[in-house]
Amino acid sequence: MTKEYRTYQWCIALLLCFMQAAGIALYGQDRPRAAAKRQQKQLQADSLQRLMPISADSLNPQASSRLQPDTAADSLAMADSIAAENKKHLLEMTSNPIPQTTPVSTDSLHEVINKKVFIPNPTKATWLALVIPGGGQIYNRKYWKLPIIYGGFAGCAYALTWNSNMYKDYMQAYKDASNENWEASSINNLLPPGYIDRVSKSQLTETLRKRKDTYRRYRDLSIFAFIGVYLFSVIDAYVDAELSNFDITPDLSMRIEPAVINNSYQGYNTGISNKSVGLQCSFRF
Repeated sequence: MTKEYRTYQWCIALLLCFMQAAGIALYGQDRPRAAAKRQQKQLQADSLQRLMPISADSLNPQASSRLQPDTAADSLAMADSIAAENKKHLLEMTSNPIPQTTPVSTDSLHEVINKKVFIPNPTKATWLALVIPGGGQIYNRKYWKLPIIYGGFAGCAYALTWNSNMYKDYMQAYKDASNENWEASSINNLLPPGYIDRVSKSQLTETLRKRKDTYRRYRDLSIFAFIGVYLFSVIDAYVDAELSNFDITPDLSMRIEPAVINNSYQGYNTGISNKSVGLQCSFRF
């Protein structure tokens, strides 16, 4: 009775599997991915269903005593094959493959860093400062230096214009005084009223000559100052761009502390301690 009941169960299980497979095949014609997933799940369920009754019967001594030797051997072999298959599926399901990650190039990382932290190019900053006064400071994004640069240019330009005009006026007055043209407006406009009658003509000519030379010297110094401000803007742009990524950490420090200095000379061992107290400056890199 038990063998016939087993045969009946197997027939029904095979019939159900066949019907399920047929339905999966029909369903998978339109949706192959869903059919593959359903088929995998059905195979796992069938394997577990086949294993559970056999395991339960093997634990029941009365049921196992009723089985014949050949049927018990076939059941054990089938259970072993199902267990091996289940183990194989379990390993496939629980295995964790190494995730495929797309390698990120260092150039893209460098571009992202450059977008967040601006690092100026010293060569470009120098050329911009040479072509446009203050262009290097604008490129380095040090806008607070622009009033200093342009203020220096404005001051030098004003000094150059003032000294140049004064030099021209005294130059013309000196020429008229050398030609003894004392009634010329160039002389009378520079001197107080009645000053010509109170001093000698030679002394007045010498005074005009000295003032002419003085304002010429001031004019030349204004030109050199203008060039100096221009060169200062170029050097500042280059140095600022070069030291923009300079690492300033707590390891870079200068320390000044009191110290005892030994003033004894080599070769002269007098036995007298010659020490003095001073300051010691130490640099840490």
